[in-house]
Amino acid sequence: MVTTPFNAAAAAYGNASRLINQAAKPTTDLSAAAGGSGNNFASMLAQQVQGVMDAGKTSDAMALDMVNGKANVVDMVTALSQTELAIESMVTVRDRVISAYEEIMRMPI
Repeated sequence: MVTTPFNAAAAAYGNASRLINQAAKPTTDLSAAAGGSGNNFASMLAQQVQGVMDAGKTSDAMALDMVNGKANVVDMVTALSQTELAIESMVTVRDRVISAYEEIMRMPI
């Protein structure tokens, strides 16, 4: 198989999608721990991760359509930009949650 930028990108997106799918399924029921209110942080976080996964799948499909000559370059770039923005937002939230946790852990008892 010839290595092209499109093949490398497709492989990278496939790996990222696989990792997100694995991370999106917690091993414990977080909604039960929060009292099962339905509109809690765990469900909001799960929805946002699902949104990032959906954006990634859309850009994957758009990239494949572009390779097959069925998509417009502008549409593909827009889909990739939306996915990049969604991932950057998710990483920013993760970093802030970790920072808040570390600050709480530094508080004296």
